[in-house]
Amino acid sequence: MDAFTPAQTMELISRVGAKKSKMRFDKLCLNSFLAGPLLGFGCAITLSTNAAPWYQDNAPGLIRTIAASFFPIGLILVILTGADLFTSNVMFLPVAFLHRRVTLFDIGKSMFVSFFGNLAGMLFFMAIIVGYGGVFEHGAYKAESITFAIGKVVTPHWHQIFLKAIGANWLVCLAVFMAISSREIGSKILAIWWPITTFVALGMDHVIANMFLIPMGIWNGAPITVGYYIWKSMIPAFLGNTIGAALFVGTAYWYLYLTSSDNIPVEFNLDGVNTAIDEMGGPMDRRLTKCPSCNETMNGDSQGKALNGTEPLDLPDSSGRIKSAIGRELKAYSMEKRNGEVTRV
Repeated sequence: MDAFTPAQTMELISRVGAKKSKMRFDKLCLNSFLAGPLLGFGCAITLSTNAAPWYQDNAPGLIRTIAASFFPIGLILVILTGADLFTSNVMFLPVAFLHRRVTLFDIGKSMFVSFFGNLAGMLFFMAIIVGYGGVFEHGAYKAESITFAIGKVVTPHWHQIFLKAIGANWLVCLAVFMAISSREIGSKILAIWWPITTFVALGMDHVIANMFLIPMGIWNGAPITVGYYIWKSMIPAFLGNTIGAALFVGTAYWYLYLTSSDNIPVEFNLDGVNTAIDEMGGPMDRRLTKCPSCNETMNGDSQGKALNGTEPLDLPDSSGRIKSAIGRELKAYSMEKRNGEVTRV
């Protein structure tokens, strides 16, 4: 099978999280800003396709599924360019933290910048490119943008948005998981397409996508205030997306694959491993970042020399074996218990 195993994929996710946490601040800001418009293109074509009054009245499920099938364009652009999307970072960074490769400060900095960078980029795209560009200025397009925003904010209850947001980012991060496990571009696109189409067709809430869809409705006259949008939609979607990614994907699969009490040999004798990390991790500060608990570097040998002869973009390494710190502790505990050295307090 020309793909990484789930255990290898989780190792790659951990390394990508470590790489993202070391990105130079100015690049992190720009990369986060760019993720907004890239996802915004998917949001815009989905909203445009939904502007079909006859189908909305006679076959609403069909038109929603058809429109949903175009939304993955946005995430494909984000993934294949290595842009920093908040809703995938809330999977990458907690896994790297659980693997003891980043600090809480790293997580806080990256999440803060990616969230507000995505917001700035999405509002720029919505107002300048789409709003002043008149994309949804007239007729059914304008009416659909208003109806869609009301359906996202006013109609559902707070807890419903929260719960739908858990499901949305659960699927988004499974799409990212499968994209990382794939080793060539066609497989990555297919892996992304179906989970993303599913969450959009089910009407679930994605906090960054809503940064286009709801402000677009407000721009065209939807009776929603900014404060109401933040309280009723942004906050529950933010919390739900975070739980869906960090708990149901990141922590769950970290526990399954990176906390074994036994050594799990995972050989990356594949040409695509560094490509996978570079592709998902985005640009990075070229300064050397040594792993505090190992002597090896991400893309080099034990002396820190890059395999291709250039200065390495160094990250913590598992040295050919996937084994987190907690996995080592469990191993040590089981050995002590076996030897009768564990005492009750």
